[in-house]
Amino acid sequence: METKDTRISSMESAPTRPYKEWRAGNVKIAIWKNKKTMEDGSEIEYKSVSLTRSYRKQGEDLWRHDVINLRRNDIQKAILVLNKAQEDLILSDNSKDEE
Repeated sequence: METKDTRISSMESAPTRPYKEWRAGNVKIAIWKNKKTMEDGSEIEYKSVSLTRSYRKQGEDLWRHDVINLRRNDIQKAILVLNKAQEDLILSDNSKDEE
């Protein structure tokens, strides 16, 4: 998983808007179009994904944002481990209900 923000190409450039984005409550996922200059001077385009969870700490008026940046090959891995975590949490919750 990549954590570097690649959406700003230089200090003079402003961040770009996402290519596409979806939101469910306080969780948002966005697809970004990126450009990278290769050593030979050529430029390539690629897309990355950012997953954001927004929240406010108790007693504060400031919104905070946890962001994870993913590349194409990371998405399926993230889905797999999130599904495993969800499965474990659901199974654990069901066993508590039975006690």
